[in-house]
Amino acid sequence: MASKIEKSTQATGSPADLKEKKKERILDLSRYMDKLIRVKFTGGREAAGILKGYDPLLNIVLDNTVEYLRDSEDSFKLSEDTRQLGLVVCRGTAVVLICPADGMEAIPNPFIQPE
Repeated sequence: MASKIEKSTQATGSPADLKEKKKERILDLSRYMDKLIRVKFTGGREAAGILKGYDPLLNIVLDNTVEYLRDSEDSFKLSEDTRQLGLVVCRGTAVVLICPADGMEAIPNPFIQPE
C-alpha cells in the first residue's frame, strides 16, 4: 500500500509543489484593466469600453461603453452610427473576441488575387 502512495505522489508531485504552482489562465485580462478594449459578441454586436472588471467565466464590466451599430441594408457590415451605453456588464458566454482598441486596424485581404 505504501508503494502505491509513493508512486502517486511522484507522478503528481508533492503537496508543497502543487501549492507553489499557480493556475495559469489562458486569457489574462489584468493587463487591460482601465484600458479601452473592443469586444465582439455572438450575433454580431460590437462594443468598446474601458475594462473595469472581469471574472474567470469571462463576464466583463465595461465603462463608457459605445456600441457600434450594424448597417440596416447589410447586417454583416458596421455602420458609422454608434450608441452610448455607459456602464455595462457583459455575459461571458456571449463574448467571442476581446482585443485592445488601440491595437486593431483594418488590413487589406491577403487572399484576394490581383486581376
